[in-house]
Amino acid sequence: MDREWNCEDPQNRKNWAEATTETLRVLEGKWKIIILCQLFAAKGALRFSDLEKLIEGINQKMLIQQLKQLEKDGIVLRTVYPQVPPRVEYQLTPIGHALGPSIQALIEWAEMRRAQL
Repeated sequence: MDREWNCEDPQNRKNWAEATTETLRVLEGKWKIIILCQLFAAKGALRFSDLEKLIEGINQKMLIQQLKQLEKDGIVLRTVYPQVPPRVEYQLTPIGHALGPSIQALIEWAEMRRAQL
């Protein structure tokens, strides 16, 4: 999305600061972006157990907590299938998919920073 960066307007600067703060609140924490990257890479739904295996170092409690927060914020959709044992899958919502370019930009920035250090 192209944006007109009218930095002279104090209201624009205030709105940008608020939007950035809100975005960082939704994505804050050690695991959320890692979870999102795994869901992007899967290009579809992943079972809870698959996410747990893919994310090295995360424990069940933390994965559950982070997924609940992402679900509450409308980024991830949780689907429970009524079977024994229960099957639970997670996938990105449309608003979650919209994070793709931003996460890609963060990855590219991190790679550029690493190369400079």
